[in-house]
Amino acid sequence: MSSKNSIRTIIVDDEEPARLVLREFLSAHEEIKIVAECSNGFDAVKAITESKPDLVILDIQMPKLNGFEVLELVDQPPSIIFATAYNLYAVKAFEVHAVDYLLKPFSKGRLTEALEHAKKQIKKNISIPIQDIASSAGMKSLPIERILVKDGSKVHVIPVDKIDYIEAQDDYVAIKSDGKTHLKQERMAELEKELDKSKFVRVHRSYILNLERIARIELYAKDSRMAILKDGTKLLISRAGYDKLKTML
Repeated sequence: MSSKNSIRTIIVDDEEPARLVLREFLSAHEEIKIVAECSNGFDAVKAITESKPDLVILDIQMPKLNGFEVLELVDQPPSIIFATAYNLYAVKAFEVHAVDYLLKPFSKGRLTEALEHAKKQIKKNISIPIQDIASSAGMKSLPIERILVKDGSKVHVIPVDKIDYIEAQDDYVAIKSDGKTHLKQERMAELEKELDKSKFVRVHRSYILNLERIARIELYAKDSRMAILKDGTKLLISRAGYDKLKTML
C-alpha cells in the first residue's frame, strides 16, 4: 500500500455509466485514491505500468483487449477486483482462486465487501494466478488467435495467421511477422501448446513454423533438412521435426 491511509486505485471499464457508478460508490471510502480511469485495455496497460497502483477494479469483457489480456501484459499485477457480467457458473473460477469479483449490477455493500478482501490481499502481497483464472473461466480459448506483445508502453496485437515463424531465445520467443521481430517473455514449450497444431509445427528445438509459409524443403545434412520459406528465410529442421512435417504436408 502506498501510504498508511491511501489505496491508489485505477478503474477500468469500457462503459462510461459503469465508471460513473464505481466512482460514486468509491467516494464513500476515504482511503481510496483514484489515480486513473480507463475506458479500454490499451490505456489500462499503460496506466497500470506507469502508475503502479495498489488496486485495479477491472472490467473483463472489453473490446480489443479483455481484462485477462490486460493483466497478461502487466509485469507485476496489483491487487485486482474483477467486474463482470458473467453468469454465476463462470464466476466460480474466481471463487476457486480466492479472487474477488463484482457481478454487475452490484450494490454499494457488495463493493465494500470486495474492498475489504482487497485490503487483506494488499497487506499480504498475494499474487494472483492470472492464466489459471482465465483458463478456468473459459476466457482463454485454445488454440489462440492472437499473441499480445508489450513493447514499452505500446501493445502489439499479432494475429497468429500473420506469423511466419517463432524462434526460441532463452526465456523469450522472437515472433517473426510481416518482416518484423517481436520479443515476448514466454517459454517456447508453453506457446507451442497454445498454437493450432494443424497450422504450426515445432520443426526444431529453436523453431516453430507456420506451415503456410513453406516454399520447399531441401536436404541440409545426413539427418537434417532445411525449410525454405516464401520470403527466402532458411530454417533448420531436425530429424524429429521432419517426421512431424511428413505427416502434415
